Amino acid sequence: MLTSDKSVLVVIDMQGKLAQSMYRKELLFENVEKIIKGAQVLGIPMLLTEQNPKGLGPTIPEVVDLVPNVRRIPKLSFSCCGDELFLKELSALQRCQVLLTGIESHVCLYQTTVDLVASGYEVHVVADAVSSRTAENRDIGLQKMKDAGASITSVETVLFELLRVAEGYRFKEILNIVK
Repeated sequence: MLTSDKSVLVVIDMQGKLAQSMYRKELLFENVEKIIKGAQVLGIPMLLTEQNPKGLGPTIPEVVDLVPNVRRIPKLSFSCCGDELFLKELSALQRCQVLLTGIESHVCLYQTTVDLVASGYEVHVVADAVSSRTAENRDIGLQKMKDAGASITSVETVLFELLRVAEGYRFKEILNIVK
């Protein structure tokens, strides 16, 4: 089971025109927003990556506006783990459960999952908060991540699993987020 003190949320490459070309982008943006807001309520730290920001542009406002104080980690490798700054930031958090969201499922998320699992992390891919340009590539990416050892989950499953109880101010805030 996920716990707030062991989890970190990683938002991968939600950038510019690429984000705008994702399969079911409106649902993707909505769910990434929900998981970010939920992580904030639950006190879960976040890492945010940008694939080749000079070429693909910055993270979309729908994400950046929610996390203005979260540093964006630029990378050129498809796997986040191919970047030293990402590995340093992840290690410094001392969290063993990694929640993955973002784009693209069959490229950056998949390769990051393989590397994280190989490094001993417990990886949870938030399926309704990831996408690719096509439904087929999204589904292939999810299957390959599952085959690599990741758990496939959803925004609501993650938030209620981390919350654990149906009481208190956090419960009320999470309910407002998922409505």
